[in-house]
Amino acid sequence: MTAPYTSPQLAHDLRALGLRSGDVVLVHSSLRRIGPTTRGPGTVADALRTAVGASGTIVVPTFTAPNSFSSPAYRERVRGLTAEEIEAYRRTMPGFDAATTPSAGMGAVAERVRTTPGARRSGHPQTSLTAWGPLADFITRDHPLDCPLGEDSPLGKLYRLDARILLLGVGFASCTAFHLGEYRSPDPPIRRYDCFVTEGTGADGAPRRRHRWFESVDLDDRDFARLGAWLEDEHTDTGERVVRRGPVGGGIARLLPLADSVDLAVEWFKEHRTAGGGQRR
Repeated sequence: MTAPYTSPQLAHDLRALGLRSGDVVLVHSSLRRIGPTTRGPGTVADALRTAVGASGTIVVPTFTAPNSFSSPAYRERVRGLTAEEIEAYRRTMPGFDAATTPSAGMGAVAERVRTTPGARRSGHPQTSLTAWGPLADFITRDHPLDCPLGEDSPLGKLYRLDARILLLGVGFASCTAFHLGEYRSPDPPIRRYDCFVTEGTGADGAPRRRHRWFESVDLDDRDFARLGAWLEDEHTDTGERVVRRGPVGGGIARLLPLADSVDLAVEWFKEHRTAGGGQRR
């Protein structure tokens, strides 16, 4: 059986992959695929910090679905229920609170970063991102409700900061940055999103849950794996491969430039998605 990986071992692998001091890096990860570690997600978080140094900033998605009633997860949950049962279920759904609401389906490493002292989380009730490092406040500040992953979101800031993407034990289907390419596609389809948020307290002092809705791009990640497979064969203007690939712990990791990847995604969408946005849920 493989001995648990230590933080210095994982940091060595991350440096060998190409992470450098001062990097701003958007991390998607699977602790299970990295393999056993000495301190669970804390080992990975410490390795990331070592790899980018005190001057680097680590960003993770801390999305939430349990408070949304326009998400695929919600539609699956209420499938086959009566109107009365759906209403009863909605009454149990939590409101989003940036300070306390856990992320959903983003992995143990993302949750560890979210709860790290000094980390900052953006306030979007569906697609918050959490940043840990010197640029955390700048990245997470002012996340508009109607711009989940577009130009005015933390993702748009990461594009302008020339950030990098680290897929740590996960595939391109998890690559959030591709959504920015959807916003930049010609005439992207628009849809309505609905969710609950926690805002203030009621007369009894209990947290007050409110309904919020907004319209934005109809995001669709179903072809991201195909986009990523194509991207792995692409090269930068300097002749280097866009995607660097290598082992980190017991898993495979990919490191790629966020801005170049988004630009290439826009071109890929133009060719592979039909007019009006192509694949839709």
